[in-house]
Amino acid sequence: MDNFFMLAASEGGIGEMLKATGEQFGFQWQLFFSQVISFSVVCFLLHRFAYKPILKVLEGRREKIAESLANAEKIKSELASAQVKVQEILAQAGAQGNKMIEEARVSAAKVLEVESQKAIATANDIITKARQASEAELVRMKTELRKEVGRLVVNTTTKVTGKILTADDQARLADETNRQLAAN
Repeated sequence: MDNFFMLAASEGGIGEMLKATGEQFGFQWQLFFSQVISFSVVCFLLHRFAYKPILKVLEGRREKIAESLANAEKIKSELASAQVKVQEILAQAGAQGNKMIEEARVSAAKVLEVESQKAIATANDIITKARQASEAELVRMKTELRKEVGRLVVNTTTKVTGKILTADDQARLADETNRQLAAN
């Protein structure tokens, strides 16, 4: 570094130093300008025919990526909305199911109550008919018993007295026996 400052401080200054360095390395101004022009033409052509199409492709990809990200966000929001709707539908379905179950229970309880009442009424009818039948049978048996007792009394009386009773005597004895049995 010190050499550089020493050369700059020498007689010719920086300009002389650059000229000396250029001559030492074989620098030529005509070649330099032709290379600058060639470089500029190549840069222009690369920029126009290579760099711009590449930038367009990159911009297209950037737009597709941005569009994909926007679609992804849209899909996320729609998915969240759909999940909320699904939860609402499931909640409604659960509520309706519970309501239907409760209605079925109430209906079953009503049907059970109606059927129980029908069964009780049927049982009461059967009991009533059985009582009527047993009362009728009791009346029939009492009537038969009275007739039989009356016949036995008449037969016993005939054997004890040794005489044949008339129809009037038999009727009188049967009536007395029936009255005595009815009183007991």
